[in-house]
Amino acid sequence: MKALLSTAPGGPDTLQLSDLPEPAPGPGDLLVRVRAAAINFPDVLIIEDKYQMRPPRPFAPGGEIAGEVLHVGEGVNGWSVGDRLIAVPGFGGLVEQIVIPAASAFRLPDSRSFAQGAALLLTYATSIHALWDRGQLKAGETLLVLGAAGGVGLAAVELGKARGARVVAAVSNEDKAQAARDAGADEAIVYPRGPFDKDASKALAEQFKAAVGPKGADVIYDPVGGDYCEPALRAIAWEGRYLVVGFPAGIPRLPLNLTLLKSCDVRGVFWGAFAARDPQANQAHVEELFALWDEGKISPRVSATYSLDKGGDAIASLAARQVIGKVVVEIG
Repeated sequence: MKALLSTAPGGPDTLQLSDLPEPAPGPGDLLVRVRAAAINFPDVLIIEDKYQMRPPRPFAPGGEIAGEVLHVGEGVNGWSVGDRLIAVPGFGGLVEQIVIPAASAFRLPDSRSFAQGAALLLTYATSIHALWDRGQLKAGETLLVLGAAGGVGLAAVELGKARGARVVAAVSNEDKAQAARDAGADEAIVYPRGPFDKDASKALAEQFKAAVGPKGADVIYDPVGGDYCEPALRAIAWEGRYLVVGFPAGIPRLPLNLTLLKSCDVRGVFWGAFAARDPQANQAHVEELFALWDEGKISPRVSATYSLDKGGDAIASLAARQVIGKVVVEIG
């Protein structure tokens, strides 16, 4: 079978299209023919050995997949050959076939494409866990979403509106601002590119404050980090919740006096660990996501698709912050 492999640390140009033996499922596993694999920011980091997980090489990037069951392992109930599914293996998705634990798979309705299915779990499951569990977002509250045109950002915008919040989207250009508005954002602002000096940081804080209003943002969803963190935190409401989701702009250094002045919380969001520790709660979230999808309140946006041999280009586009929503590699 074909696989796009990382054989040495480096950028997307180091990936190699290779042949591997077809895998065999063990007890409790499913052998899946991969039809689509969504690309996420961890794919940028994992091939450079900058992610918290470092699989042994050679390995294929690609953290979430959609496909069809080819073989059902011993002891697996409820799955049959030909069933459509989605899953988040963490890596290994840029292959023609993959073995996954049956317990990690979710059914993909016939009405949804493989590309859309591959684009659902990582971003929307992260965002629903962040906003429902960690942020405790309520109807009528104000939600500020940084990086609001990326995969998790657009998911947070849509889920915030589904929850009945007022959503302010912050993005880096006007095209992304329009995408956030199309996803339901009540207001979208365009911020400059960092890094910021003291004056620029203060100006950005004032921009955030003006957008969220005098009360401040009850919940801030930050999948960006870097120099954007402190200005956003300065716009938080009394007893607000600041959600730490990711760091493509760098790991910020947070002045903790701000948390005292606003009596606010800084809360980490690690969906993968949550899903592993409480699979029943994660299952309930995924069922809710499918219900919201059926109701038209969320819809994964796939802005571009690539073939397997061009999977490195898909990762490069994400690294360059050129992507609105998700990019997907279609396989076979």
